[in-house]
Amino acid sequence: MKKILIANRGEIALRVMRTAKRMGILTVAVYSEADRNAPHVRFADEAILLGPAPSNQSYLVMAKIIKAAKDTGADGIHPGYGFLSENAEFAREVEAAGITFIGPRPHAIEVMGNKLAAKEAVADYDIPMVPGIEEAITDVELAKKIGDEVGYPILIKAAAGGGGKGMRIVNNREELREGMERAISEATSAFGDGSVFIEKYVLNPRHIEIQVLADTHGSVVHLFERECSVQRRHQKVVEEAPAVPLNLAPALRARMGEAAVKCAKACDYIGAGTVEFLLDGQGNFYFLEMNTRLQVEHPVTEIISGVDLVEQQIRVARGEALAFKQEDLKIRRHAIELRVYAEDPLNNFLPSIGKLTRYIRPDGRTSPLPTGEGLGMGLTGVRVDDGFEQGMDVPIYYDPMIAKLITFGANREEALARMREAIDNYHIEGIETTLPFGRFVVNHDAFISGDFDTNFVKEHYSPEAILAERKESEEVGALAGAMIFENALKQLRVPTN
Repeated sequence: MKKILIANRGEIALRVMRTAKRMGILTVAVYSEADRNAPHVRFADEAILLGPAPSNQSYLVMAKIIKAAKDTGADGIHPGYGFLSENAEFAREVEAAGITFIGPRPHAIEVMGNKLAAKEAVADYDIPMVPGIEEAITDVELAKKIGDEVGYPILIKAAAGGGGKGMRIVNNREELREGMERAISEATSAFGDGSVFIEKYVLNPRHIEIQVLADTHGSVVHLFERECSVQRRHQKVVEEAPAVPLNLAPALRARMGEAAVKCAKACDYIGAGTVEFLLDGQGNFYFLEMNTRLQVEHPVTEIISGVDLVEQQIRVARGEALAFKQEDLKIRRHAIELRVYAEDPLNNFLPSIGKLTRYIRPDGRTSPLPTGEGLGMGLTGVRVDDGFEQGMDVPIYYDPMIAKLITFGANREEALARMREAIDNYHIEGIETTLPFGRFVVNHDAFISGDFDTNFVKEHYSPEAILAERKESEEVGALAGAMIFENALKQLRVPTN
């Protein structure tokens, strides 16, 4: 594999290119008209225009991407995440064109892309499931019967869903009809599939996911877990590895890792994937779903394990066997990631679109172009994966994530301290971002203690909390400034009134 086309944009495109170049592989960028001057376009060895800004005219057009790969002589296509990364038909068409798809086989994508099919696939592997019904329904009366059996609250979920779409929590029988109708309507609109299923709503769970790697020679390993419980609208914002509760229970980590490996084997998986679980307060865990792609939060796993996941994806796609076994993998450090979104945390996290009038990363650079080797693990304990630079516009057409801010250290306390410092040294102006929210999280007692779950935002966060924190910081700054000024006057022997 001498040349790879990255069928994506922004920070993940740059992330893949950095590893490919380190491996001596040429890279091809694709871009829309909105991304003509984007950093990932400049960093690649070649770049191909796909079309207008809307993704359905550019990044989601399979034929254009495959043609770009053929025209440039690319041997492989890396889909990144989002867009076509979990589209089985795209993987199938890439392979049919004689190009290597750097990801799982189409069958695995299809099976794990449907929550009901995924549950059916892993049913014979003794993997814990949340109580509920394992088939799609639309009958409200049947739903009421299921709700009575498993006990309220229950969760109605779109079978083809993700990202919180087509999902409704129902607390009692009286809410069921409206909850069903809304979930079905939203699922149909978002995925073109109104199938829903019902399961017991696990109260106060933690969202724990396990990274897996599998080659074409039968080897499957897990690279430990990630804690992803800090979410807004069922979307992750802060992730870390390893997870706090699993630090205290190595046996639980082993059981969850073993279950994740079984999930991968259940669908004949190859490449990098993630198995997601809910973990309750009693140490019980339940299979949630499998994501058949690289995850946004993969850097924290790379940092704690020392394994470049993109490199492994490429090696597996080339037919190479994994060069390590499960017993070779160790947790080396602690890492925390904050997703820096162009969203206003003071206004219900609504998108904040505009020009980046000031953009200075924690390392003081204004350019996001990768300069380091390996996993971007500098001596400062800070890694930034981004795809923007000062003066650029944040387009309305795509996901509003600007960057991933990752910090790490020998332990959690070190990683947290570095995250606080990195947030303070990350200067973004012209739009609102989730940096203030990240500061709120890492300074909150519940997060610091590790005593939190997926209800963290609902139970602890409010815009007023950020405003209060901001006011306190400004008051401290003003007091410090006054003291410095007064000391300077004293040194000049200027009398003060």
